[in-house]
Parts: sequence; C-alpha cells; structure tokens
Amino acid sequence: MSISDTFYGILNAVASFIISIISLIFNGDKPKVKIPPISNPILLESGVSLASKIRKRQVKSYDVVEAYIARIKECNPVLNFMVADRFNEALDEAKKVDEMLDSGDVPDRYSEKNSPFLGVPLSVKEAFAVVGMPNTSGLVNRKNIKVTQDAPTIANLRRAGCIVLGVTNCSELCMWYESSNVVYGRTNNPYDVRRIVGGSSGGEGCILGAGASVIGIGSDIGGSIRMPSFFNGVFGHRPTSDVVLNDGQFPCAQGERLAMMSTGPMCRYAVDLEPLLRIMAGPHGVAKLKLDNHVDLRKVRFFSMGDNFDTALISKLDPELKEVQNKVVEYLQETLDVEVDRSILYRMRYAVGLWSAKMSVKDDISFTTQMGNSGPRVFPTFELLKWLVGLSYHTLPAIMLGITEDVNHLMPKRTARLRRSCDKLLEEIQNMLGNDGVLIYPSHPKLAPYHHAPLLYPTNFAPTGLFNALNLPATQVPLGLSCQGIPLGVQVVANRHNDHLCLAVARELEKGFGGWTTPAGMGRFHEVIENSPHCERGE
Repeated sequence: MSISDTFYGILNAVASFIISIISLIFNGDKPKVKIPPISNPILLESGVSLASKIRKRQVKSYDVVEAYIARIKECNPVLNFMVADRFNEALDEAKKVDEMLDSGDVPDRYSEKNSPFLGVPLSVKEAFAVVGMPNTSGLVNRKNIKVTQDAPTIANLRRAGCIVLGVTNCSELCMWYESSNVVYGRTNNPYDVRRIVGGSSGGEGCILGAGASVIGIGSDIGGSIRMPSFFNGVFGHRPTSDVVLNDGQFPCAQGERLAMMSTGPMCRYAVDLEPLLRIMAGPHGVAKLKLDNHVDLRKVRFFSMGDNFDTALISKLDPELKEVQNKVVEYLQETLDVEVDRSILYRMRYAVGLWSAKMSVKDDISFTTQMGNSGPRVFPTFELLKWLVGLSYHTLPAIMLGITEDVNHLMPKRTARLRRSCDKLLEEIQNMLGNDGVLIYPSHPKLAPYHHAPLLYPTNFAPTGLFNALNLPATQVPLGLSCQGIPLGVQVVANRHNDHLCLAVARELEKGFGGWTTPAGMGRFHEVIENSPHCERGE
C-alpha cells in the first residue's frame, strides 16, 4: 500500500467517525421513527405471481392496487418516496381490468402473452414522462410542467397491463447518489430513516424496499439503478445500453453519453427482472439479447473482484460487504461445484477517472445547460455563492458537479489518456468474460451512508459507474441485512448483450441468500453476518 493510500485511509476513517458522532448527536443511536410492518400478504407476492392470480381470478386487481395505495399512505409521510400520485385513476383502471376478466370476454391485446402484467401496480421514477404527472427531475423551473405523452418505455409497460400508481423522487437532474432536491425534499431509507436511499432512482428504490411497490423503473448513467437498489435491499438491472430506449425522460443523455445510460427494471423479486426487461425493451431490443437461452450455471465461468479500489478516491470496502461477497463465492463453489477466479484487472482501480473521462464530451449538452432547463446557462461558481447565502434554487451536489464539469474540460490530454485506458480495460474484460462468464463485484464500498455523508465521499459511486463507462450489463442482488439491519448486496456483471447470465445468477443468489428482506425482518443468511467478528467488534 502506498503512503498516499495509507494517508487517505486514515482520513476516511476519521471522516466516518465524525459522521457517526454527528448522526449520534442529532439522531440518536437508533432511528426515532420506523415504518409500520407489512400486514397484508398481497404485498409479499411477486409481480409475476400477482399477474397470474389476477388473471385466474384468485385475487382482484382492485384489491391489489388498493393494498399498495394503503401501504404508500402509511409509509410515505415518513420516507417521502412518492412525490405525485394517480391513485383515483389507478383504482379506476384496476376496476376495468376486473370487469373485463370477470366477463370472460378478453380481447387478444389483453391476453397473457400480450399483457403479462395485467392489473399489476407499477411505480415510476419522476424523471420519466407519465401522462398527467410532473417531470421536473428536481428542477424548480420545471415544477409546473405536466406531461402529455408517456415515455416509450412507460407506454410499453402500460400495454403489458401495468397500472401506474405515481412517480417517485430522484436527485437533481439525476446526477447524485442522494435523492434530495429543492422541489420535493429528501427521501429517507426504509431500513433506517437516518440514512440515504441512493440516487438518482432513490425514491424508486425506497418505495420497493418499503414494500410499497412491487415493480418499478429507473435509469442509470453512473449507478442510478444499482445504488438505490443496493441501499434499499432490492434487485435492479442495468441493461446493455442499446436494448431499452431512453427516450421520454428528463434529462436524457445524448451523443457518446447515451452509450453510458440505461433504462431498466427495479423490483423486489428476481423472477420479475426478465419479464420486465422484455417489456421495456420491446421486440427490437429483445432481439439483441439471449433471454430465451437456457443458462446452465454449472457451465458459467465465475470471477470475483472488489477490494482493489483506488483508495485515494474511493472508500475501502466495508468488512461486512467483503465478508458477504466471500460468502457468495463460497456458495457458488459449493452449490454449483464451480471454481471462482479471483483475478484482478489493474485498470479497474481507476474507475473514477475512467467514468469522468467518458462523461467529459464537449459536444454533448452540458450539465450546466441542463441546470438551466436548456435556457440561459447556469454558472456554477456564481450558484455556489448564492447557495452559501440561501438564494440558490439548486442543491450543493448539482452545483459542485457543474464546477467539476468545467474543470474536466480544461484537461483534454488527461481525458484523452483515460479514455484510451477505458478502451483497453474493456478489451481485457471482454476477453476475460467471453459469452459465458460473469463477474461478482461490490455494488458500493459502504453500507447505506447517513444523510449528507456522500458530500465527503463524492466518488464512491465508482464501483457502479465503471460499468457505465464500459457499457456492460450489471444486476444488483440483495444479500440480506448487516448486523445493524442495513441491506447488503453485490453486483453481477456480464459481457454486452449477455444480460441473461446476470439475471440467471441473480435468481440463484436469491435462492441462497433470501433476496429482499422486509425492513422489520432478517434475511436467511443474516445469522452468518451477525455472528461474524465484524459485528462482534461493532464495525
């Protein structure tokens, strides 16, 4: 370990200690408020299961939608995940579904093949266009906008029978990993309200983790699906970028950044990932994938990495996350009788620089232009001065990102060098994984941090952002809870258009580790972590 790494490690430990003390002073050693436990068994069914029971008339769509609305109403005042609802419209749509199914006269467009999620409720990240809903992405100058046309992906989900309940909170312009903005405020973690939900699809991760939604949709340009899924203990898949259309959301990446952005599914149960991905992608996108291929996991080649971060920029991997990843490796080796290769690719150490270099494209619409909603350009340094005296309509993270963008454009040679390094790393990973390999990798270096802590760890998104820079599909898989009751998880990464491998491994790990755990309960493998020396030391 270098002297700089040691020095940064000490600073990181000091910062973590200070944050913990501040949180203890203001919030106590335990959350002052907790969400109610889930009492309605309907809320514990997967989307696939609900769709089947609705179609077989074992349960009514109206009852399902009503149950989820009730759960939202009892949790949202504490967590603030849903920022605008369409409850009355959703109940009307559910009633019509029930009347149609009860009549026995079901048009072909509502057949099981064409509407696989008929009558199942859906939550949507506010960045996506949903008719009648706001579409601000946390910008004050967009707060009066009402959408008149669904985003293509939302239209696909509606055609598949989904009933939209409302839209969920995100970070300003979807470019920060705490979901807080001036328009809607801050979203709190269902497992500990003192902690963040992640971003930018943080409201979506939160509503799912709280059991107030069963399936949802997010977008991801630096981990915006996977980080919220990790912090809230649910599944989230970042597809290969050219599979699902990104149209109909604000902001939407353009040019080279478009290859880094993905729209994908978020859900509580692994069984819902594949059918949701099919629907979101549509026939054109699905044709690029191999979702119909049977995956024999005993023939898949497994790799595991994760403690080789550039510790001058990224926090050291939390001991419990390191331990649970080792448990995943042991489980795969014992259950599938496979070997897991622990090789290290050196260039992965520079994930922060690689992602930043891929994002630094002068020809694309700048972040500061988007801050102005394509009107007059926002000058982030001036906004910082305004923020200091309480006059800015922008969040501090957005302002700092604008300043960082301006600085990156002043270093074209460094950016070009990092982009070449990114291309070389992609070649190495593609050669390593081929069409039959997956990589087990941390979703984040730390458990869900306390509110505002990301300001001290702004580059901790790098373990997810790296795979946006490489445009590789990745699935966040929940692995139970830590000794403090905070979600654990890991990423499963595959080569481009091999999303089916990620999803197959996610289903297997759900079997072994229990998948999503209600905020009031413990996962199947929780006792393994609880009895670990890290819990005994209180780490």
